[in-house]
Amino acid sequence: MIMKMIVGLGNPGQKYDQTRHNIGFIAIDELVHRHNLPLSNKKFNSVYATGLINGEKVILVKPTTFMNLSGEAVRPLMDYYNVELEDLVVIYDDLDLPAGKVRLREKGGHGGHNGIRSLIDHLGTKEFKRMRLGIGRPVNQQPIVDYVLQRFHQEEVPDIVDSVKKAADAAEAWLKEPFLNVMNDFNR
Repeated sequence: MIMKMIVGLGNPGQKYDQTRHNIGFIAIDELVHRHNLPLSNKKFNSVYATGLINGEKVILVKPTTFMNLSGEAVRPLMDYYNVELEDLVVIYDDLDLPAGKVRLREKGGHGGHNGIRSLIDHLGTKEFKRMRLGIGRPVNQQPIVDYVLQRFHQEEVPDIVDSVKKAADAAEAWLKEPFLNVMNDFNR
């Protein structure tokens, strides 16, 4: 049976919990909660859950490497479970989208995102599906590194909660229909 893999990017540890850079982890947590699939497996520098969602065999993954080493976790897990590139979706933060926006893409460059850069390096291709969740840019002169590692401001939380739910909805839809259809529906 074909297994589909949904990976959320983030940094491990409580220090980074609920930070902007960890919105991919937050989206995986939403799917884990919705489908009662505990992240009880540990292998290849990842915590993950396996199970069925919408009749599809799925693996939900949170790499336990730091963000810029995400490919070191994802590639071996894909190899172990024989997951094909077309059956992979990666969920991650995007500075160039306002908080609350969700954009799906079938492929692309790294756009300066070190987690995506690592995945491209380890997968040997830019051709994998992505869900980019907007976190906005700092409005003052705050360095980007500090900004992405801080928690969301209270006024942003409703938009972030909404985007995480949209990402989970899109992931569930992808398990039932082609990604291009899902992309067209969710990118409106």
